[in-house]
Formats: sequence, structure tokens, C-alpha cells
Amino acid sequence: MSDVIEDVSQGISFVFNNIAEYGGDPNRIYLMGQSAGAHIAACTLVEQAIKEAGVERVSWSVSRIKVYFGLSGGIMEGEESLQRFSPEVIVQDPKIKDAVSLLPHLTLFHGTADYSIPSDASKSFAEVLERLGVKVETVLYKGKTHTDLFVQDPMRGGKDQLVELLIFIIHENDRDALATDAVACRRRRLVPELLLKLARNVSPF
Repeated sequence: MSDVIEDVSQGISFVFNNIAEYGGDPNRIYLMGQSAGAHIAACTLVEQAIKEAGVERVSWSVSRIKVYFGLSGGIMEGEESLQRFSPEVIVQDPKIKDAVSLLPHLTLFHGTADYSIPSDASKSFAEVLERLGVKVETVLYKGKTHTDLFVQDPMRGGKDQLVELLIFIIHENDRDALATDAVACRRRRLVPELLLKLARNVSPF
């Protein structure tokens, strides 16, 4: 698990240090993971925050991530693993409160019919983060399974609720993006209606 987290960290570091060469903006980087990927990405953020808050030299700054999106994420099971690889457990250590304060805005998505990783995993993580002062939101999709939001729903050809909401969040308050990206503008108009539909299923963490 430590090696996996290091791989992810190196990948994020590469993006931060090379994105400008590809025409990207190092000040507009978002991080997203699904299922185990959501868990690993969250572990990477927490570990990087601990390094950043300490004396260790870092090649990228966790506080420069605009938003972390976690989709259907869970935590590592087993008592020994929880102490080292559960973001929810680690952030509650009072010795790393300075590191926790560096965490970016987190948005957690989960389907209520997810039986692989129950949505309570995201709700519990959000409750802990909110208690610690981290900006976090949880969006629960009623009746959606572990893979509905990014596999089955798009394949069925219906409204891609997740992508629309992601685009809205990424382009929100970004005048340049809204002015130049026709897709973002069009989808943005659909989002308020979507948010109203989801209102009953959103946990205000």
C-alpha cells in the first residue's frame, strides 16, 4: 500500500511540475478517484499534507489541489491497516491537526444502493472531516450502485448526472471557462435542476 501511495504521489508531482508545458494551468488541478482509487487518492492527500506540514521537502503541495472528488470510496479494513491506511482514522490524530488544515475542498459522491462499499463510508468520512474544520460535501445518489454513475448510466444513453455536476463544480465562478467552453455553459444551466432533484439526498456535511 505504501508503494501504491508513493506511485500516486509521483504521478501528481509530475502533473504539477509539467502541466504548463502541455498548456495546462498548475493552479487549476483537480484530483478524482473511484472505489479503491478514491481511497488511495485520499491516503495520498493526507500523507502529503503530513509531509507538507512538517520539515520534509515536497515536490507538490496538497493545498494547491482545487478539489478532491471521491466516488464510491471506502477505507482499509483490519485494525493494523486502519492505523496507517485509513484517511478517516489518520486525520483524527491530534498531532497532525496542522496537516489536516492543509487539505483541499473534498466532494464525496456515493450511490445509496452501493453494496460493494456502502454509502455510510463516505458519510462517516465527511462527518469526521467536517468536525475537524475541513471543507467537505457529500452527494448521495438514490438507488445507484457502485458502478452506475460512471459505467451503466452513460452506457444507457441517459443524462450523465455525475459528469454534469463535476463540470459545474469545476467551472463554477470561472468566468473564462464559462465564456469559452460551450459545453460547460450548456451543462451549467442543467445543474440547478439536477441539484433540486438531488436535494433530498444530499448530506450537508
